[in-house]
Amino acid sequence: MKRSSWFFLYLLLLTTSAIAQTVKVIKGVTLIDGTGSGVKSNIDLVIKEDKIEAILPANAALPANAEISDLAGKFIMPAMINGHCHLGLLKGDNSSPNNYTRENILRHLEKYEQFGVGRVLCLGTDQEIIFPLRDSSQNGLLPGATIYTAGYGLAANNAPPTNLSHSIKQPQTVEEAIKDIDDLVLLKPDFVKIWVDDFYGIAKKMQPEIYEAVIKESHKKGLRVAAHVFYLDDAKKLVSAGIDVLAHSIRDKEVDDELITAMKQKSVYYIPTLSLDDYNIVYANDPGWINDSFFKASLEPGLWERLTSANFKQQVQKDTTLEKKKTAFEIGMKNLKKLSDAGVVIVLGSDSGAQPVRTQGFSEHLELQLMTEAGLTPMQAIIAATNNGAKMLHIDKQCGTLQPGKKADFIVLNGNPVGDIKQTRNIFSVWKNGVQVK
Repeated sequence: MKRSSWFFLYLLLLTTSAIAQTVKVIKGVTLIDGTGSGVKSNIDLVIKEDKIEAILPANAALPANAEISDLAGKFIMPAMINGHCHLGLLKGDNSSPNNYTRENILRHLEKYEQFGVGRVLCLGTDQEIIFPLRDSSQNGLLPGATIYTAGYGLAANNAPPTNLSHSIKQPQTVEEAIKDIDDLVLLKPDFVKIWVDDFYGIAKKMQPEIYEAVIKESHKKGLRVAAHVFYLDDAKKLVSAGIDVLAHSIRDKEVDDELITAMKQKSVYYIPTLSLDDYNIVYANDPGWINDSFFKASLEPGLWERLTSANFKQQVQKDTTLEKKKTAFEIGMKNLKKLSDAGVVIVLGSDSGAQPVRTQGFSEHLELQLMTEAGLTPMQAIIAATNNGAKMLHIDKQCGTLQPGKKADFIVLNGNPVGDIKQTRNIFSVWKNGVQVK
C-alpha cells in the first residue's frame, strides 16, 4: 500500500474513533426514566457512544468537550416497546402475506421508530426472511425499530390467522405440535405464539392437548409462549398449562381471584391490546382523532379515505357482532384495571400491523390513552410501554429504562405525559443508540 493510502487509512481510523468516543449532553430536561420513581426536573443527560453515561442534576460539572444540546422545557421518556405487533403485512388499504417483503418490513420498522417505538415483538405471522433481518436488526445493522419475533405461530386448522401468513403451523396432533416446535427452535425465535380463540364463533379453537404439548415442548427447549386468548376459561387453562404471556384481554367475563392468584404465582404477563377492541367499534361513529394529523401520518396510503367514507361507517354499524364487540371492549377495560390493581405485570401491545385499521405508530399511543381511561395512571401506562416490555423480552438490562449503562433510546416530548398521557404524541425528537433519528 502506498504511503498516501496508509495516511488516509490512519486519518479514517482517527475520525471513526473520535466519533465513537463523542460525549453528548442533553441539558435541562425533565426525565421520566421508566422506573416509576417519579419525575426528575432540570436534569442533564450524559450520553457516551450508544449508552447513558450519567444523569446529573442541574449545575453539575459536565464532561469536557461534550456536544451540548440545550433542551430546557422538554420531557424525556424511554423509547416504547410494543409487545404485540405484526410486520410486513400492510400495504395501502390491504393486509396480505403477499406484501411480506424486506422492503415493506423495513418501511414498517422505520414508521414505528418515527412514532417513538424502539422495539417490537412480532407475534406469529412472520415468514422465513424475518430471521436474518432480526439478527441484523438486533446487531444494530438495520434502521428503524429493533425486531423480536415469534416466527411461525401455531393455530387451529384454518383459523383466521392462517390468512395472514403461509408459514403458520396447524398441528392436529400432539406429535405434530412437538415436531413444529422442534423445527422452530432451530431458527431461535424470541417467543412462540399460539392462537386459542374461536373468533366470535367462526373458527375452531386449538385443543388443550395441543397447546399443552406446545407449551411443554417450548419450555423444554428454552422458549416462552404467548397466547392469543379471549375467554376466561381458556385463560385459566393456559395459565395452568404454563403459558408465559396472555397476549390479549380476557373479554367474555370479569377475571376472578382464581386467575389473578395463578397469574401472579406463575409471573404471567398480560397484554391488553385495548386499541384492537376500540378499533372494532369506534368507527361506527366519528372518532375524536379521525382528523388528527398525528393519526393521519400513521396511516397507509389511501386508508384515511376509506375510514372516513359513509360506506365504511355503515359497514361497522351493520356488523352483526357489533354489540358483542362493544361488551368485549368494556369487559377488557375493567379486567385491565382489576389485574393491574392486583399486581399482575402489564405490558403494552397494540396488535398493530395485522389489519390496515390497526395503524402502526398511532395505535401504541392510543393504547396508552385507553390504559389511562381504564383507570391506570399515566405513569403506570408508561411503565407498561417501557420497563415492563423490556422485562418480558428479557432485555431489561440493556433498555426499557433510562439509567446509566443502558441504551440511550428515548423520546423527547414537548409536553409532560405524566400530567396528560396524550403528550406522548407531542414528539420533538426520537433517539436511538445515542443518535437522533432523522
